[in-house]
Amino acid sequence: MNLAYTMTNTSGDLDQLLSALAHVLASNGWRTAGVVQINTDRHDCHPCDMDVKVLPEGPTIRISQSLGKDARGCRLDPSALETAVAAVSETLLGDVDVLLINKFGKHEADGRGFRDVIAQAVERDIPVIAGVNQLNAPAFMEFSGGLAVAVPARIDALSSWLTSVGKVNRAVA
Repeated sequence: MNLAYTMTNTSGDLDQLLSALAHVLASNGWRTAGVVQINTDRHDCHPCDMDVKVLPEGPTIRISQSLGKDARGCRLDPSALETAVAAVSETLLGDVDVLLINKFGKHEADGRGFRDVIAQAVERDIPVIAGVNQLNAPAFMEFSGGLAVAVPARIDALSSWLTSVGKVNRAVA
């Protein structure tokens, strides 16, 4: 199974790392699928807007709800997330070298979200890199049967892992 995960300690770092990785891979000819997250600060309230870009070329989908500056709790728009899931699932029907999933989050931990897409890629022997946070790490390990490989949160480490498991004869610069 070619399934890897990476983790960071600072909020937002994982989104930037996987977005940069997607850019590096695409510029080296890798056919990417999946999503990367784009956070946009808001002036009218504390939380940022969360969008995901469906790889390789979009669309970009807003997955957060604007609940107001005093709202607490989850801002995720489940319907928008499932729209992104369907778009990524569609891209897996084509030629894909790697699947990038910005986060194995609460939805995935609860059995929804990108779980089926990840499983579909693994079944097709497409390497998968997923971002995971500490809160959802136990659910991810259970989902992967403990077979996922931890890779340091660095582009060079993720690229090396991809090159080592990929069926593609291209290096990652």
